[in-house]
Amino acid sequence: EVQLVESGGGLVQPGGSLRLSCAASGFTFSSYVMIWVRQAPGKGLEWVSSIFSAGGSTYYADSVKGRFTISRDNAKNTVYLQMNSLKPDDTAVYYCNAALRYWGQGTQVTVSS
Repeated sequence: EVQLVESGGGLVQPGGSLRLSCAASGFTFSSYVMIWVRQAPGKGLEWVSSIFSAGGSTYYADSVKGRFTISRDNAKNTVYLQMNSLKPDDTAVYYCNAALRYWGQGTQVTVSS
């Protein structure tokens, strides 16, 4: 059974940091590009960041570039999203997915004072 389980979300003040994790199982994790997307209240899905398996190339949306860092540990079948300098506009449900094929259930991130 394929599973993607996100964790690490929560409530944080503006300027704070969170680290999201996404633990994968049931497929060959190391072969897949891993992607974080988010959905803010009342809005559609927004791509946040991607990390490729071969070479580990990373890509970021302009809205998070310089503040977020994506990484992966193929030995642990886990992808991470380190989020620094968080803003209220980062408030959203964050989802990880494997090449848009397998999806997690999401984790809520709320940035508010």
